[in-house]
Amino acid sequence: MTIFFIWVIAFVLIAYFANKRWESGVSQGLDKMLPSVLKSHGDNRYLWVVALAVLGATTLIRPVDVLLVAILLAVIALVVMKLANWASSKVAH
Repeated sequence: MTIFFIWVIAFVLIAYFANKRWESGVSQGLDKMLPSVLKSHGDNRYLWVVALAVLGATTLIRPVDVLLVAILLAVIALVVMKLANWASSKVAH
């Protein structure tokens, strides 16, 4: 239960500061990292603030879990890219 309360406190603090600094840097920093389809351009402020707060709080509380999920997603992406390249080479011939 203590971990849950620490997570909630981290979530609230990250959400508060991300919302407070949205115009002065968070929105621009987010737009620099995202592909054009996902760019916020200042819109969807609360959706991005909540998403950043969830990711930040979870990373603070369970960093190994976040790292393992990132590694798993990278391995899946690599396999999908290799399969797509293999399939496209078979179709081209």
